[in-house]
Amino acid sequence: MTLSSVRSRGSATVSAAKKKLELRLTEPESWKLPKQHSSIAPPDVWTNADQDPIPPELRTWTELTFITYWYSDLVTISGWSAAGAILTAGLSATDAILITLTAGICNAIPTVLNGAIGSDLHIPFPIAVRASYGYWLSYFCVISRAILAMFWFGVQSVGGGQCVTAMVLAIWPSYARVENTLPKSIGITTQGMVSYFIYWLIQTPLLLIPTHRLQLLFNAKAVLVTPMALAMVIWIAVKAGNQSSGFFYAPATVSGSTRAWLWLSNLTSVTGGYTTLTVNIPDFSRFSKTKGANLWQLPAIPFFKTIVGIFGIVAAGAAKEVYGEALWNPIDIINKWQDNPGGRAAAFFCALIWLLAQISVNISANGVSFANDIATIAPKWFNIRRGVILVSFLGGWALCPWIILASAKAFMRFMSAYAIFMAPIAGILTTDYWLIKRRKYNVPALYDPHGIYRFGWGGNWRALVTTVLIITPLLPALGHEVNPEGVPVPDGLQKLFKFNWLYGFVTSIVLYYTLNIVSPHRETLIPQVIHGDRPSIDGVRPNGEISETRTEGKMDEIEPV
Repeated sequence: MTLSSVRSRGSATVSAAKKKLELRLTEPESWKLPKQHSSIAPPDVWTNADQDPIPPELRTWTELTFITYWYSDLVTISGWSAAGAILTAGLSATDAILITLTAGICNAIPTVLNGAIGSDLHIPFPIAVRASYGYWLSYFCVISRAILAMFWFGVQSVGGGQCVTAMVLAIWPSYARVENTLPKSIGITTQGMVSYFIYWLIQTPLLLIPTHRLQLLFNAKAVLVTPMALAMVIWIAVKAGNQSSGFFYAPATVSGSTRAWLWLSNLTSVTGGYTTLTVNIPDFSRFSKTKGANLWQLPAIPFFKTIVGIFGIVAAGAAKEVYGEALWNPIDIINKWQDNPGGRAAAFFCALIWLLAQISVNISANGVSFANDIATIAPKWFNIRRGVILVSFLGGWALCPWIILASAKAFMRFMSAYAIFMAPIAGILTTDYWLIKRRKYNVPALYDPHGIYRFGWGGNWRALVTTVLIITPLLPALGHEVNPEGVPVPDGLQKLFKFNWLYGFVTSIVLYYTLNIVSPHRETLIPQVIHGDRPSIDGVRPNGEISETRTEGKMDEIEPV
């Protein structure tokens, strides 16, 4: 055989392999996940291990994990700025603090109650919601939550882009002179878009951290952000001296009914930003090491939410004395240091730590949430790992989140609208688990499309009626919020929208409970809880990890908890 013939055969082999690879990549079937044998779902149901009950070895979240988790979610740029947005509406600093505290309590109570579903049964939200809405109707809740998670993912990413801008300016001040070639209508400059892209590149690989290992990221943030945030507030307060106290104690510029409605409206806005977590908290509490760990969220949420709001108010008041304007965003304060060569190092490191804060909240509150949803909606194509990558593109780019943040009013409207879908879902989840089913779920049946949670036609009409009756009156006001000129709405409905979270959550509890008392679904009222705890299957653990020892398709036998 000649050398030329060997080369010819080798070239043909390589060419054939390339064509085969190209064919595989262009075929839809090549992207399909391998069928995993669920430890709990029926054989004919396509699922993956990410949606199974968490096995004991992955239950790693302790009391401290939940505390640092909420520290991660609440000590952010948006949390710092939220109280300031209340003051710009004409309310006082005292109003802003009380509203933030009340919002924290409103978030904490349903979060703990619904978090018990995860800590008791170790199942995620998309599975848990089937007990109240029914197997197929539950997809409405899952899709709604996924859409909101995408939007919020992008909003937090915009804040991360601001951190990158401050970091780059600290190293290369000439970055401030980057020419803007983008139209004003899109709400972002060329410099902002470049910074946003850099942030996206940093954030995307960190989204792949498995959920049961996120406590390491939360702990790192707690250690770094705490001294940095305190140092920023103390420094600017000392620099302002006693002059900033007048800002803090300034009275409200509105009174009477106007003040009362502003109070309710801002309460809804501050509560609405985190109301999705009152729904999807089982995604995280299912990793609880003990059932009691979930309870630590009750004091943690109001405390962190209020403290970071106070930081924002104090810093804004001091900034007004030092710089001549109230700066509600911590990055705006950091950018003021750029003019001083000695302050650029501080600006870089503070912006870097705020960058870590933004990434942490985006992973925990939005990335993982969306991934759990999409893994339930399309289990053939998505697991947790693929889901976080998808939201990185959809929420990060397709939804153009910089437009949402183009103005303070648009931001508050977005946060208000956030609550109208999640509040009734949260109320129904709470009522079903604690008052109707009395914490007694049949976990294996939640994975069976033909089981007791099918409710005959695929959904629970009680949950459907409750949700429709609550959301329908809010839709005209929602349209008016988005397009004030084009969608007229009666004054009564507009006022109802101002406290839509309280209305939605409380009314859903009363209405759903009443419907179940009048017409109970007795088949789902089981005498005792049926757990679904199992070990990992085929060496595949939740979040797509591969265990160290594979079982070659066999399930280890352990006693159910």
